[in-house]
Amino acid sequence: MSTESSDSQATSRAQKLRELINDYRYRYHVLDDPSVTDEIYDSLTRELKAIEEKYPELITPDSPTQRVGGKALAKFAKVSHASPMLSLNDAFSEKEVGQWLERITKLNPAVSGVELYCETKIDGLACGLIYRDGLLVKAATRGDGYTGEDVTANVRTINAVPLRLRGEHKGEIEVRGEVYLPYGSFEKLNIARTKKGEPLFANPRNAAAGALRQLDPKLTAERNLNFSAYQLIGYPGISEHHQEHEILEELGFKANVKYNQLVNSLTDLLKFRDKVEHWRTKLPYQIDGVVVSVDDRRLFGELGVIGKAPRGAIAYKFAPNQATTILKDITIQVGRTGTLTPVAELEPVILAGTTVKRATLHNEDEIERKGVLIGDTVIVQKAGDIIPEIVGPVKELRTGKEKKFHFPKKCPICSSPISRNEGEVAYRCSNPNCYGSTLLKLRHFTSRSAFDIIGLGPKVIDKLYENNLIKDSADLFQLEENQIQDLERFGELSAHNIVAAIANRRKIGLRRFIYALGIRHVGVETAEALAQHFGSLKKICQASLEDFQQVPDIGPVVAESLYDFFVIRKNQELIDQLLKEVTVEKVKRLVERVRGPLQGKSIVITGTLEGYTRGEAEDLARQAGADINSTVSKNTDFLVVGDKPSQSKMTKAEKSGTKILSEKDFLNLLN
Repeated sequence: MSTESSDSQATSRAQKLRELINDYRYRYHVLDDPSVTDEIYDSLTRELKAIEEKYPELITPDSPTQRVGGKALAKFAKVSHASPMLSLNDAFSEKEVGQWLERITKLNPAVSGVELYCETKIDGLACGLIYRDGLLVKAATRGDGYTGEDVTANVRTINAVPLRLRGEHKGEIEVRGEVYLPYGSFEKLNIARTKKGEPLFANPRNAAAGALRQLDPKLTAERNLNFSAYQLIGYPGISEHHQEHEILEELGFKANVKYNQLVNSLTDLLKFRDKVEHWRTKLPYQIDGVVVSVDDRRLFGELGVIGKAPRGAIAYKFAPNQATTILKDITIQVGRTGTLTPVAELEPVILAGTTVKRATLHNEDEIERKGVLIGDTVIVQKAGDIIPEIVGPVKELRTGKEKKFHFPKKCPICSSPISRNEGEVAYRCSNPNCYGSTLLKLRHFTSRSAFDIIGLGPKVIDKLYENNLIKDSADLFQLEENQIQDLERFGELSAHNIVAAIANRRKIGLRRFIYALGIRHVGVETAEALAQHFGSLKKICQASLEDFQQVPDIGPVVAESLYDFFVIRKNQELIDQLLKEVTVEKVKRLVERVRGPLQGKSIVITGTLEGYTRGEAEDLARQAGADINSTVSKNTDFLVVGDKPSQSKMTKAEKSGTKILSEKDFLNLLN
């Protein structure tokens, strides 16, 4: 591609980004009707900034990177700020914070070794309060940084804002801070809106924005807004920023002194940031990062302002859960039951602290519903902070070169015809022996919740299959050491360990055996329900459709899937072959579990346990009467934690009040 073509594309992209970001900013700051999250806005702004850094000639006076904020609404009286209310530049990584420190140190070597003040960044709306002789006389929003809107009547309804300062004060001072909505008030507000059939607010910040700019102060008062102060202007004798927070609390404001901290190095700064991210879910309000400032006020002022932000401070934000990136292609993945799933191939993007390259698009109907095209700029998010998914396209950034995705007519693995059953959304490969689904069934058979054969991971299964040593799960039990040790990258020890691990699973519980078969719609809990209801594999194999429909918690779709599986002769033959190799243990029926110590309790297990595999621990919990789940919710009673647990599960447990147990606590509970 020529340089001229590249410059032309950059010019077009920058122009589209400027127009879109300005529109988002207007909706967010002026109309209080944001159409995207802060994270999407930040992601697009960072992309524009990167283009302008590479092509400085593309910078325009009206670029969002060169301005502070939006316009004030005409329906509110306008207020000119005595000094600009500037925003902060953002950093999302240790590297970016380090670069900020290097820049300001080079600009003024006196920065080296000075203390930095770190404070939690509440996600709300900036507001300036004017006090004259100690009495509140005016309150104004940020607006464009120079002119805001008079919201005095609404701010007066906020209990956290003193109408008169504590102590005696002469002259005029200004207090700046953040208006926000606590989680408790946010939840009550949405409950009330649900009852009225009104649309719900997406997050506390949006709700706070709508409340602060109500024309009727009574409506504002109903929202229970709060206020946290972070800056004091016009107050004599302050030489350090942390003093501002201390004095603000003396004047009668919340200023988060107990959460903030002075640090002397980048290392301590990073430790504070990590600590805040760990306990952020315990706070009664939403925060989106940490503000870091040069504590010395004189030095802070000497560093000056660049563009929209002071050089002496930066907002070190938490890793975003949403971002924008390019959808390069859509590929097809064949699952263990032959299901064809479209997968989005993305330009790598950092999301919630990890690099995301692929995301699920679920099915053809979902692609149509979301309207995504190959080549689109798309919004990607972590569902539950774990699974990446496409939210939708940013249509305003289309160039006309994007392409519509067409579902294939044949299986991409074996070229067999694909079909879609009536009433279903998924396409399936018509070949029951499809290489893709057969391989995935073998991987499923050895997985943790199935036979849990240690050492037989996906790569080993693939190698055994590719070398024609196994064609189905029964073949695993026929493997010999000399067959395996001759394979590339295998040796005597590896071969011995694999065969020994397989031999260790020649006795298996009925629930694990059923789940390992890979029956469509049958997960771990359904397999447990079948085991408890029928008690033996023989009864399950001989069950009628009506018999399956009588199993508690099993609906007609699952019942039909089970019946269809067991009437197929090939599946019966595979089960017969497996029963020649393994013994299926008797089931401890539900009646034997009624008085167990965990009866009726919901349990989730995360991390690696010392004395048991996770599957064995789950079986122990079931025998004690517990219900086992894979995700933490408000209904979860216990989260059992081993080594290297899921941080998202830990966070959800802390937020929902779920009791966290160590392995020792868990075993004591069982006993």
